[in-house]
Amino acid sequence: MDKADKQAVIAEYRTHDNDTGSTESQVAVLTTRITELTQHLREHKHDESTRRGLLKLVGKRRRLLRYLNSEDVNRYRTLIARLGLRR
Repeated sequence: MDKADKQAVIAEYRTHDNDTGSTESQVAVLTTRITELTQHLREHKHDESTRRGLLKLVGKRRRLLRYLNSEDVNRYRTLIARLGLRR
């Protein structure tokens, strides 16, 4: 993911005009990276270092989603619906 892709994802999921670090935008960026790494691992099945990085990103996203669920359930539900995540 290059800088322009990341800015596009943040622009789509931000909560206000100057938002760059809200939970929603962080989870959206992580989801994009997780999708890209999953595609990479489908082609390169024995890339264990990438697999470890992917698992770290999944754990980080899970922690952020758990935090958002504890803070505001409505924001959590709308975010997972927009991203198409299972929960």
